[in-house]
Amino acid sequence: MDIVFGVIIGLISITILVVMHELGHGIIARRNGVVVEEFGVGFPPKAWGRRRKTSVLGKNVLYTINWLPLGGFVKLQGEHDMDSKPGDYGAASFWTKTKILLAGVVVNWVAAVALFTVLALIGMPRILPNQFTIPSDTFVTKKPVELVAVVDGTPAQKAGLKQGDAIIRFDSQPLRSADDLRSMAAKDRGRTVEVIYTRSGVEHMTKVALRDKNDDGKGYFGASLSQQETLRSSWSAPVVGAGLTVQLTGATFGSLGDMVAKGASGLILQFSPDAKTRSTAQQDLTTVGDNVSGPVGIFGVIFPAASKAGIIPVLMLTAIISLTLAVMNMLPFPALDGGRWAVTALFRLLKKPLRPELEEKIHGTGFMILMAVVILVTIADIGKLR
Repeated sequence: MDIVFGVIIGLISITILVVMHELGHGIIARRNGVVVEEFGVGFPPKAWGRRRKTSVLGKNVLYTINWLPLGGFVKLQGEHDMDSKPGDYGAASFWTKTKILLAGVVVNWVAAVALFTVLALIGMPRILPNQFTIPSDTFVTKKPVELVAVVDGTPAQKAGLKQGDAIIRFDSQPLRSADDLRSMAAKDRGRTVEVIYTRSGVEHMTKVALRDKNDDGKGYFGASLSQQETLRSSWSAPVVGAGLTVQLTGATFGSLGDMVAKGASGLILQFSPDAKTRSTAQQDLTTVGDNVSGPVGIFGVIFPAASKAGIIPVLMLTAIISLTLAVMNMLPFPALDGGRWAVTALFRLLKKPLRPELEEKIHGTGFMILMAVVILVTIADIGKLR
């Protein structure tokens, strides 16, 4: 049931984000004299449709609900660059086309700012070491130190501690941070200490015989630790929402560039005659694969886990996806908003006509490549579920 509920929450969240994105295109198109022919929720085949004489998107717009329940679309009159009738997208000026194409990106950024603002008010987890805040208006709440992994054969595992246990006291001393536990374990190495912890809300006590050496790097205690911090703001919440959106946008562009570089070098260096180079290249490709999730990973793993954890992780995940949609659509890749703009700009600079056949071939090829990537990532996601 958790997976089913998570999939439903994920579909609703992403559909809302994409519909808002497409609505941004439609509203700006209408405001600039471009006719909106259809606005659809989901993708064809059509399940229901109604034409409205007047609406926010203009006159005689066909509104449809479609059977594939992921995302949505807006259909403009005369979408080819060379279309020239009054009301055609193609007949609009380059500046108007730029505004229409960027409108969806702006809407997704605004949605991310709004969600991060709400999270700043109710309390959001720290997801970056240097996460943007206004120090004078930031209230930090720390949860107990939690075991995120317990290494087999180490003192923590032998004492019966498990993943998810929260450490309350260590050697009769309260813990303020994960670093406290690490330093105390190093100071008390070789000794047997008393550990007070909670599991499923129930307090327990155990004795842990700490290691006296740490040559293998497994630690004197033998567990990976984490401590979730919650950051809450009041009057500065909108500033924090905007600042964090800018910060995460930069981080997303940086991560994307790093993944592309690692993926490209990993593929090329697979043909190296040197075994060590091929091994490093394979590690880079594995890292890229682990950091990318497709529909199966998002709907089958990430959203179910977030929805099980509560409303705050769901809002956080939705905000990050909204920001990611904005970043992805800024990329100058055919079929994406940024790609459509880049192709139009290139032919304007070359002073050559962008004929419909060539335009469809460029963006059709881009779309096929994107679908191939989605299929490959989906296959990888399924492999991770095993």
